Amino acid sequence: MNTWIWWALLTYMTGNPLLALLLVLVGGWAVERFTLGVLPSPLRILRRYRRASILRSELTLNPHNRKARFELADILVEQRRYREAVEVLKPNIAAGDDDAATLYLMGVACFGSGSSKEGEIFLDEARAQDPGYRLGAIDLALGRGRLAKGDFAGAKEALEEYCRQRKGTVEGKVLLAKAREALGDASGAAALRKAAIEDYSAAPRFIRKQERLWAWRLQPWRPVVVMLVAVAVLLTLSTAWRAVAEATPTRLPGHPTRRF
Repeated sequence: MNTWIWWALLTYMTGNPLLALLLVLVGGWAVERFTLGVLPSPLRILRRYRRASILRSELTLNPHNRKARFELADILVEQRRYREAVEVLKPNIAAGDDDAATLYLMGVACFGSGSSKEGEIFLDEARAQDPGYRLGAIDLALGRGRLAKGDFAGAKEALEEYCRQRKGTVEGKVLLAKAREALGDASGAAALRKAAIEDYSAAPRFIRKQERLWAWRLQPWRPVVVMLVAVAVLLTLSTAWRAVAEATPTRLPGHPTRRF
């Protein structure tokens, strides 16, 4: 209903319903970015899709461009197109690329595509190359993958190591609490969730933005409160705009305003 009011008011003001609809969509996205901040930036998404298209064209001309393959695989993993990422990155592995970044990316892609055994192998090899790669990213990937396949004991081991390296992590504590709860440690899981909320509340703003979705899993009422406040503000502005619009005199055709 609120969206319809905004569209009607903007249509009245602009005289163009399509432009009004565009303004409503852009305005809604802007409000979400400044309040919840959950939706990804559409500009970044478009840039990533455009970059992926460019990389595919480069690989068509030069299939041996391993740098382009790595970058394209990274984009595909971000887009959750894991099977395609595995196929793109295979030639790099076959050519002997054994750096931590390549092995880590291949391990994540294998886990995402359902090849957990291969994922474990690649992530273990990445750890051998660089044990502290990206401050525990390997342990986090192992924890996620093992949770997905039901290996809760293995996930607990990896996630405990990740939380040791990233003491303020909210995601790591939430996942570790899930693993502990599955293993029957309800009190330990509850303590981890409490610690995760405390860490989130004390974190800097940019960290809270990165961890927001994980914090909301612990406190689902947070996004509800933010949305209610946003709706209340929009309703107040809508009422004010309607009052202004109704108070503005409308000049009818054929009845020009008389000047004295």
